[in-house]
Amino acid sequence: MASLGFYFNQENCIGCRACQVACVDRNDLAVGHLYRRVSSFETGKYPEARVYHYSAACNHCEKPACAANCPSGALQKADDGTVQRDKAVCIGCGTCVESCPYEVPILLEDQHISGKCDSCKAFRDQGANPVCVDACPMRALDFGDLDELAAKHGGDLVSALPILPSPDETVPSLLVAPRAAALATEYKPFAV
Repeated sequence: MASLGFYFNQENCIGCRACQVACVDRNDLAVGHLYRRVSSFETGKYPEARVYHYSAACNHCEKPACAANCPSGALQKADDGTVQRDKAVCIGCGTCVESCPYEVPILLEDQHISGKCDSCKAFRDQGANPVCVDACPMRALDFGDLDELAAKHGGDLVSALPILPSPDETVPSLLVAPRAAALATEYKPFAV
């Protein structure tokens, strides 16, 4: 099975949320519903205080807790290694929402189902990128085979940051080129 996932260059991210907006538009999500969300954090104290951003979506984990706990089987690992949801099978119980340590799936109450990033599979099947990747003006996002992404982007890449849960349980398909500030263990969310 392939190991497809996202690459995120935190140094390049300016927190503009273009990726978030493109995802909302592509998925026709209601206000307040996000499959990709950009959060901002502050670390340090003046004059060394730093702000950094993190763009989060489904990590298409190697061992997805959402799929392991889904009682209807609506969430499954696809042949390409991504985690996909079959909305015809989803019963909207919210187990995936409760199971994901990254808080990625959301309940779409009006449709009585859950929803999450599918890495724009329909677009990828036609040779295109996920919309969040193309929307980023700073090219902070990329998607593809994790080994190829690591070779392409190089540097010190991590799959865990202090703001994220331990990767041990789910083994996220994620590579992050972190900002030094993001490796600090003391941080606080920064309202934008």
